[in-house]
Amino acid sequence: MNVHSTINKEVFVPHDERMLVAVEVWRRKRKRMSFLPAGPKGNYATFICLSVTNTRPHQLLITKVKKFGGVSSFTRRSQWTVEQLRQVNGINPNKDSPEFDLIFDNTVDQWVASSSAEKCIFVQILYHACQTYSEEFINCQSKLTGGSDGLISTMAKVVQKMNMALGERGERLTRAEDKTIELMHTAQQFADTAHKVTLTYRCFYNTQLFHMNFFLC
Repeated sequence: MNVHSTINKEVFVPHDERMLVAVEVWRRKRKRMSFLPAGPKGNYATFICLSVTNTRPHQLLITKVKKFGGVSSFTRRSQWTVEQLRQVNGINPNKDSPEFDLIFDNTVDQWVASSSAEKCIFVQILYHACQTYSEEFINCQSKLTGGSDGLISTMAKVVQKMNMALGERGERLTRAEDKTIELMHTAQQFADTAHKVTLTYRCFYNTQLFHMNFFLC
């Protein structure tokens, strides 16, 4: 199971949501609480995810997800509705770059994606998902907003469908894993019962044998 399907299974499925896309990011300007001493970079991975609720009316959500070192599970840290998103800044409209900003009502997050391609896919899917709202996308190459490159737009839609399929596949795998665990538990109970019956039979047999030998003597 890849990272995206794992995030969908652990973070979004339990909340009746479906993840559309995720991008791993790092801060361009790292935030630090004034009362905390400066130290080395935290041992964790950060993902910005776009999801949609399964219940109607569907709601688009942007979620910050983290995975801390030494911990196998993903953790939901912050979440905003798309209505709280005021602007997406692509930083440089003239060349590929992994940097982008997400500006919400009460915060500004400045990110660097793992690659320009990852940023491109994330911004494309976010842009097309936000068409019914009034978010502003600035300093974005035309391919990020589907202005001139139909192939990129098609690719983004394919990736979105793949992520949805992975999420559904993850749910099926979860059900299969649960069934396997249940069968293993049943088999173990059967083995334990069989072992107890065998011990009881041996005990009874040895007792009978003892009595026979006793009377023969």
